[in-house]
Formats: sequence, structure tokens, C-alpha cells
Amino acid sequence: MNREYQTITELNNYIKSILDNDFNLTRVYLKGEISNFKNHTRGHFYFTLKDEASRLNAVMFQNNTRTLKFVPEDGMKVLVTGRISAYPASGSYQIYVEAMELDGLGNLYLEFEKLKEKLYKEGLFNKEHKKPIPRFPERIGVITADTGAAVRDIMSTIKRRYPLCEVILFPTLVQGENAAPNIVHQIEVADNYNCDTLIVGRGGGSIEDLWAFNEEVVARAIYNAKTPIISAVGHEPDFTIADFVADLRAPTPTGAAEMAVPTKSDIINLINQYKLRLNKNIKTLVNTKFISLYNLKNAYVLKNPMTLYEMKEQMLDKLIDNLHKSINGLLENKQHKLEIDFNNLKLVNPSKIIINNQNKLKDIKINLNNHIDKLLINTKHNLDYLINTLKLVNPLNILSNGYSLVKVDEKIIKSSKELKKNDIINVRLYDGEIDAIVKEIK
Repeated sequence: MNREYQTITELNNYIKSILDNDFNLTRVYLKGEISNFKNHTRGHFYFTLKDEASRLNAVMFQNNTRTLKFVPEDGMKVLVTGRISAYPASGSYQIYVEAMELDGLGNLYLEFEKLKEKLYKEGLFNKEHKKPIPRFPERIGVITADTGAAVRDIMSTIKRRYPLCEVILFPTLVQGENAAPNIVHQIEVADNYNCDTLIVGRGGGSIEDLWAFNEEVVARAIYNAKTPIISAVGHEPDFTIADFVADLRAPTPTGAAEMAVPTKSDIINLINQYKLRLNKNIKTLVNTKFISLYNLKNAYVLKNPMTLYEMKEQMLDKLIDNLHKSINGLLENKQHKLEIDFNNLKLVNPSKIIINNQNKLKDIKINLNNHIDKLLINTKHNLDYLINTLKLVNPLNILSNGYSLVKVDEKIIKSSKELKKNDIINVRLYDGEIDAIVKEIK
């Protein structure tokens, strides 16, 4: 019996040729989960595709990996297109992947992350662009579906917490392919409606249901709005692009209503705080004015008006002394200059110069006398003004009207109750003083 033995390479190549020539294997579409992923330095991807019961080796060469819009990772569920063939060196068959995309919701998440990164780099999420939410709004616009739990929760919460606020509903589609442009339109309408705050959102749902709020047009409409916007999309775990762009993100539609308006108790507490601050400020102001009045009342000048007169007298003396010094200094300078000029004239003895200098001297004397006269007149006027002013403030002038000032041991007597019989009193009159003895007190 003749036996023809083959090499392993020959067998593997034969199997490979069978697989390569099978029409059903030249184009296959598989879905599975990635594991054992390896990104080779040359740009090729090596990984395993698996499901609940089986696994298959996979390779994707660099010329195909360049078209991918995401980086594969272990655990990702993907849809792949390729051909089945064998790798003779290992004796295993594998799929040669030509195209790959994320399975199911994966593409939506990918688009979400891409748009989120794009808008983040443009600065649409930055805090400096966030507008403050008014504390006491008069009018709130609500942009959501006109049916459903979301609009009911928002309306009832605002009415219960802050019934003074007017609420205007701008009904819009919140799901489906026409939802995004409809939301944008209603934001633009509400933005010109003189609202203090806008609430944009809807109730919970799947990522597909909430997708309108992940659209770029909606994000830019929220960013460009002049009115502060609170985003209230889905439930607390749900995050959309609208949440990142909005001025404030609420975990639920009800939470958005609570953030938009205060409660009655909040307003009452605020009014009480203002009342306490106002009373405190009034008391502080009254105390400050009382202290100022007390200081004025007890000022030394008001209790001793003569000191004001004495100060003016001293100032007048200084002015007169300064005037005399100025006049004497001016005269001495002119006299000294005259002597020098006179001595010079003696040496040269020019008669014409002497006559000119004599004329100049006469003019200087005239100007000097005029200047002195003006200084004396101005000084006299100032002195008269000061004397008249001092007379007006001098408390002793009242004595010229028939009043007198009574003292006992230099103490001014203001009431007869301060005297007793046989006290020796000093009576100050307008033109002098007299001493007297108290005979009787009535």
C-alpha cells in the first residue's frame, strides 16, 4: 500500500485555497465583542471577535484601519465586514476585516463624544460664558412638549413655589428628526419674549429619545441666546450636550423649576434679613449723629468763645509784625542801593546821571509811599473786619443791652437757687464790675 505523506504547510495551504474559493466566505458580515486587542506599531489591528459561545481571530490591515472614526478597545461591540481565510503559519482560520463600525448605540455615543470635544475646544462650555439665573423672575419661558409629565411638573412646581411668576409655554417637538430644528426655532422665539429665564428640556428616555438635545444646532442656539437657560433633559444620570452648554443644568424638569424660582419662605426670610439690616443701619446712623452732636455741644470753642477772639488777635499781631518787617526790609534795600549809586556818582561825578538818579529816587519814593499806603489801608480794613467779627461773637456785647453777668468765686450763677443769703457776688456790667451782698432771695 503506497502512502503519500504531505507536509503541514501543504495541508494548510490546501485548506486556505478551499476557504479562499468559497463564495460564501469571500464576503461575511459579523457582529461580536472585541477582546485581546493589539494595535501593532506598523498600524495593523489584531484582536479576537467573540460572542457568548465562540470566538474568532481577526486582523485589520493599516490600509483599512485609516478609515475608522474610532479607536477599538476591549469590550466594544462592533459590526465587521470582511473575508474568511486561513493563516498557514499557525494553521488557524481568521477573518480579514475590511470595515468596522460600532454596534447599535455605539455610533451615537461616538458622535456624542466627538461633538462634545469639538464644542469644548471652542469654549462653549466655559464658565465665563454662563449667565446668572435671576433670583426673582417675573416671567419664565418653558420650551418642551405641551403634553407629558415634564410640562406638568414644571408648571405645578413654579405655581406652588412662586405664584407671582408668569409662565409661558413654547411647545416643541422633543423627539424625532424634526425635533432639533423645532427646538431651535422655539428658543429663538422665546429669546425675544422678554423672559427672565428659559427652561429647555423633556422627560427621560433612551439615548435615541434624547438625541435632539445632542444636536449641534440646538447647542449653538442655547449658547447664542441672550436669556439665561436652564437645561432639564431626562433624569439625573442623563447628560446631553445641551446640559454642558446651558447656563445651568438641572437633574430633572422638576429640579429645573425649583432652581428657577424661590419659595415663599425664602422670600419671607430675605425680607426679615433686610429688616434686621435696615434697623441696625438706622441705629448705627442715629448713634453716629448723636456722638457728633455731643462733640459739637461740648466743643471747647463754643464753651469758651473768648479763645476765638484771642486767636484772631494773635493772627493780627503776626500780620502787623510781618508787614513792618517787609516795609523795613524794602526800605533798607532801597537805601543800600541808593548809597551805592551815590558813591559811584561821587567817583565819576556825571551831573546828568545824578539828575536822572534823583528823578528815579523821587519816583521810587512816590511808589514806595503809595505801596505803603495801600498796605496800611488793606491792613486797616482787615483789622476792622476782624474786630467787627469778634464783636459779633463776643458774648460780653449782650451786656450793653442791660444784662449782667453774676459770679460767685469766679463761678457763673445761672439760677437763684445757687445763691444763699449773705453771699458776696460779683456783678459784671457793660462798663465795669461791682461787688454786692445777697440780702434776700425771692
